[in-house]
Amino acid sequence: MAEITAALVKELRERTGEGMMDCKKALTKAGGDIEKAIDDMRASGAIKAAKKAGNVAAEGAIAVKVAEDNKSAVILEVNSQTDFLALQEDFKNFVAASVEKAFADKLTDAAPLIAAQEEARLILVGKVGENVNIRRLARIEGDVVDAYLHGNKIGVVVALKGGNAELARDIAMHVAASNPEFLLPSQVSADAIEREKTVFMSLNEDKIKGKPAEIVEKMVAGRISKFLAEASLVEQAFVKNPEIKVGELAKKAGAEIVSFTYFKVGDGIEKPVDDFAAEVAAQVAASKQ
Repeated sequence: MAEITAALVKELRERTGEGMMDCKKALTKAGGDIEKAIDDMRASGAIKAAKKAGNVAAEGAIAVKVAEDNKSAVILEVNSQTDFLALQEDFKNFVAASVEKAFADKLTDAAPLIAAQEEARLILVGKVGENVNIRRLARIEGDVVDAYLHGNKIGVVVALKGGNAELARDIAMHVAASNPEFLLPSQVSADAIEREKTVFMSLNEDKIKGKPAEIVEKMVAGRISKFLAEASLVEQAFVKNPEIKVGELAKKAGAEIVSFTYFKVGDGIEKPVDDFAAEVAAQVAASKQ
């Protein structure tokens, strides 16, 4: 039996996302064989978690492939039922092969990729016992294109007119951190502005009560100006240097931001709600055995 070292436990935790005690128990049971421990945990842990999740694939990974000339990129979301699977090599290999296929074939949406990868997907599902889905894909082309991945959960691709790849990557990192709704203030819909006005008036009813109409109008205008800055990329303070707005950053570099594409794992997918208290109680009970 191999020695169960702290480093071995740490490696298993990083590869599975499971707790330290669970990893130590799995390694002990597997005689220190980390690959066997992973297989055992997949069989006894991840598959049970998948069943509990009701087969809804809302976890997974974002992958990005950028052309060497920085003229195009593909961004892809592949979903799994559990984050456990998203950390496994089988899943990672499927995601990597899928984004390479999408890039090589210059695909612009997920449908042809789903068809091309269906056999590989079914093999993976049969092996891991979880549902896996290619959810969405986008291809971005432009004068300058680059991307930023935050782990495997958030991916952003930015296209510029002018500038360079480093600038596009910096702006993509900003988008990953701030998640703006729009590129330009002019793109914010009248309905969104009207909703913001309504919310402001409702929340500040006591403050504006009895004030002259022109004062109220200035207060509302100030809130809308702040809302537009928060919602549009070019008006946001750059995360690396809050003294400058993102639009100004691009302009100083002789560039114009043409578009940004933001993917976050599971966005818009309704996830099952688990009984967290019961789950904690079960874990505590198990730890006493």
